[in-house]
Amino acid sequence: VQLQASGGGLVQTGGSLRLSCAASGSLVNIHTMGWYRQTPGKVRELLVATSSDGRFRDYEASFVKGRFTFSRDNAKNTMYLQMNNLTPEDTAVYYCAVGLRSWPPGDYWGQGTLVTVSS
Repeated sequence: VQLQASGGGLVQTGGSLRLSCAASGSLVNIHTMGWYRQTPGKVRELLVATSSDGRFRDYEASFVKGRFTFSRDNAKNTMYLQMNNLTPEDTAVYYCAVGLRSWPPGDYWGQGTLVTVSS
């Protein structure tokens, strides 16, 4: 399984970005997926996660509620993270991840895409 993340960039406070994560390879056994982010010196933190078979309860970090939205296009094997009302505290490298049965998802990782929010 290979994941290709894209969509990061520089945005002003209050702006929006949509991250994409395109998956390829053998995906038939992939059942969990989500987005994380990491800033220097901090632990990678889970933002949103879901399971395609309902095995696990969807997760959404409290600090992204109402601002970040997870979606996916199964026909394109792509998942998205729509991020609105961004603040400088959202500056980080964002990673997508998927899993076979792991929770939170983390068997396969994208390469990360940098999001920088200017004040």
